[in-house]
Amino acid sequence: MLGKAFRRSFVSRTLVARMSDTQSYEPVYGHLATKAVQSGESGGRVSMQDCVTTPIAQTSAYTFKNTQQLIDFCEQRFVSFEYGRYGNPTTRALEDKLKFIEGGEDALFSASGMNSNSSTMLAMLPPGGKLMTLEGCYRQTESFAKEFAAEKLGVQLSHLNHDMGTKGMVEAILAEQPDVVFAECPSSVFLRVMDLKAISAACKEAGSIFIVDATYATPMNQRTLDLGADLVIHSASKYISGHNDVMGGVVIGKAEMVQKVRTLHAVLGGVMDPHAAYLVMRGVKTMGIRVEHQNNSALELANYLSSVPQIKEVFYPGLRSHPDYDIAKKQMSGGGGVVSFVIRGGKENARKFLDALRIPYIGSSLGGVESLVELPSIAYGVSDERLAEMGIPVGLVRFSCGLEDTVDLLTDVAQALKEANA
Repeated sequence: MLGKAFRRSFVSRTLVARMSDTQSYEPVYGHLATKAVQSGESGGRVSMQDCVTTPIAQTSAYTFKNTQQLIDFCEQRFVSFEYGRYGNPTTRALEDKLKFIEGGEDALFSASGMNSNSSTMLAMLPPGGKLMTLEGCYRQTESFAKEFAAEKLGVQLSHLNHDMGTKGMVEAILAEQPDVVFAECPSSVFLRVMDLKAISAACKEAGSIFIVDATYATPMNQRTLDLGADLVIHSASKYISGHNDVMGGVVIGKAEMVQKVRTLHAVLGGVMDPHAAYLVMRGVKTMGIRVEHQNNSALELANYLSSVPQIKEVFYPGLRSHPDYDIAKKQMSGGGGVVSFVIRGGKENARKFLDALRIPYIGSSLGGVESLVELPSIAYGVSDERLAEMGIPVGLVRFSCGLEDTVDLLTDVAQALKEANA
């Protein structure tokens, strides 16, 4: 019996034990903010003394009292862990927390959002399969799809544009029948929003797996799995952890699909460190109140910028001027904490604006307690001609609202615009 047990995947054994141990502990609380604080820990985690917070299990391996206990573990009668690459009690509690928040069957955390993106696509795509991406994915995700999946693995890559509209996207999916459709919603930079229910329905009809990177939305603003996605991904470095101090990524959804990612993930080895898991878990508990404040600040900022003559265009799903306002209003409870806008006068005026700001830091991330601002025409490290090909104006600014007082942020933006146009 032991030999037969050892021939089975260690990863599969760990997953089954993990699910059987925790699936009955989902809190009965009905609101996301409560789940963010309680789920995955209260009553459902591995016992590690009577701690209020889940301790950091700083270990790379796990021991067994005797050979019978090892046999029981291999045959799924004893719940434990075996090796750090296959699981960790601290990370497990975090995974259960996000599983409950998103309403998925299972969740897997990894070392970064890009690790979650790439591992998930690799696990879901068959050899030489078809991958369809939608306009506005994070540029490194697009780079992975083109330069690795397509050019090195022979994946057939196609691309959809938001300007096609929902009907055009649906028709393209039904016609091409890709193995995987990968989207970001809202999208990077221009915060485009697609009709997830319609796209999900088309994917199901076409037999496609629908994966959505919902980092900009967060589980608080958009119920991505409820809208039909098979898997939802978040860069936990952003709103999930929310403090600009840790890297991480998570994929959540159907257990069978997450298991496929988990099996590949155990081979690739992009595991989340237990210290990082602890920091993310701490951040998740305040996600509800953080996102609510960031939603409010971003909407106020977007409304203000729309009234300022120095601003050529504002991109924010909560504005009626946004091309996807009606869709966003239907499927999102908040517009998110990021506002993109184009400053008149091009790159030089945009640079003056960034340099004149006193509160936000110039940085390339988003979703943390500190406001961050980015100028893609510099940060992306490409020529103005390449930016034009990407459809990005040289004067485009991305502003991620933090937890600073909204009035202070607006006052700072106003003085910086004045300074930039002096």
